[in-house]
Amino acid sequence: MSDVKHIEIGSTPTDWRQVVEVARHGAALSLSSTAWERIGTTRQAVEEIASSGTPHYGINTGLGALCNVVLQNSELQRLSHHTLMSHACGIGPPLRTEQVRAILCCAVINYSHGYSGISPAAVEGLLRLLNEGITPVVPSRGSVGYLTHMAHIGLALIGHGEVEFHSKRMPSQQALNAIGMSPIRLGPKDGLSLVNGTPAMTGLACLALDDTARLAAWADVIGAMTFEALGGQQDALLSEVTQLKRHEGVQYCGENLQQMLQGSRRLARCQGHHLQDALSLRSMPQVHGACRDQFDHAARQISRELNAATDNPLMIKAESSFRPVSQANPHGASVAMACDLLAIAVCEWSSISERRTYRLVTPQTNQLPPFLTSESGVKSGMMIAQYSAASMVADNKRLSQPAVTDNFLTSGLQEDHLSFGESAALKLDQALDNAFRVLSIEYLVAAQAFDLIDDQEFASSTELAWRILREVIPFYEEEHGLYLDLQAAYDLLRDTSRQDLFIARVPHLYPSERKT
Repeated sequence: MSDVKHIEIGSTPTDWRQVVEVARHGAALSLSSTAWERIGTTRQAVEEIASSGTPHYGINTGLGALCNVVLQNSELQRLSHHTLMSHACGIGPPLRTEQVRAILCCAVINYSHGYSGISPAAVEGLLRLLNEGITPVVPSRGSVGYLTHMAHIGLALIGHGEVEFHSKRMPSQQALNAIGMSPIRLGPKDGLSLVNGTPAMTGLACLALDDTARLAAWADVIGAMTFEALGGQQDALLSEVTQLKRHEGVQYCGENLQQMLQGSRRLARCQGHHLQDALSLRSMPQVHGACRDQFDHAARQISRELNAATDNPLMIKAESSFRPVSQANPHGASVAMACDLLAIAVCEWSSISERRTYRLVTPQTNQLPPFLTSESGVKSGMMIAQYSAASMVADNKRLSQPAVTDNFLTSGLQEDHLSFGESAALKLDQALDNAFRVLSIEYLVAAQAFDLIDDQEFASSTELAWRILREVIPFYEEEHGLYLDLQAAYDLLRDTSRQDLFIARVPHLYPSERKT
């Protein structure tokens, strides 16, 4: 397939957007010759150490609390095999295909640094799963920070477990047979390397960053529509004001909102009609901007993790030889904290959106028809849509509680401080989905308000956003269940295939990203 995008990693630092290209958009992944050389050199050192008879954790010993059990070279293949079997204890519904692909991609990136000592055959097998479209079935729950998600992926390499292939769920061995791939024969350290490190939380976090970037853009666009519908006072958005706040995100959002509202004759007529807007309107630069700053922080943390070696033990070169060093790079505190902080930002985007929706539908807060219907009393209009938004925000408040601060004892007292990075990333994923639903409700309600405004001389950007929604969803007359329109608006916001269309038609929908 010549039209498939190709990404080679291993010679330059990796960016989280490359993971998204592979996981979400089907780009093919390969390693540079330099990366393969690093992997091969380190693997040779592992095999020599495994044969030496001197105990080294994870290479020729048991794992975790069994680290003092020294194994014979003939037992090391069984150790790797049993490591995958015993660690594959995930629970609950499976991860989405794109999530598993992101984890696979991050695992390959981790091994490409050349500090793991995993066999080249195992890395080749992971690449083949990715590029052939074989996706291991990975239960979403049951991880305290690593191990279980990658263990289920490792099972697919050795012909165990289940996978998705050509949209069908089947035994792993059946899919491997279909592409002519033999199960990988594991050797010393392979099992531990496959389950270790932070690829699962990092891969999940990369997808969350992509979703957050789109959420940030939509929040500005939809917020601008509401600001215009309610006749907001533009002085609050002046650059002379936002520049004094000193935060880059605040300045960026203030400028973005000004650009989108430029040329609005409706707003020009509304200036001076009241002295001050509610905070949900006038604080958009400050709130949206603070959230964008947290996105920038999270993107830096996650990109750094992508370029880190996160195995245990790591093979460290000392002069002409390698030695395995037991340490804690698999601890995912940095990613977990980044996801927890970003979940708070996502909650804030959704929270302020719901407050704006409330002002759009409440007759005491605007000059629009009550609940945005011309037949109030007989019809309830958009009244209950705001209830739905409030429910989603309540969920997000619970999801914004940190995961990283939790802790348990595991592995016979050996692992007594845990990151819960996967939990942090997965609850962030759920919070993002809720936030898209909240914003889609505001989008639907703001468009309904636009239809009911007499002087429809809106800014060009907000008018285009209104027209795009109306291409999919007509003005609501209460002749069908409102849930259908709520779902259609949500689908519009989440449809990544339409991204290019929106970029072309709404100039500020996807503003150029700042350096992360």
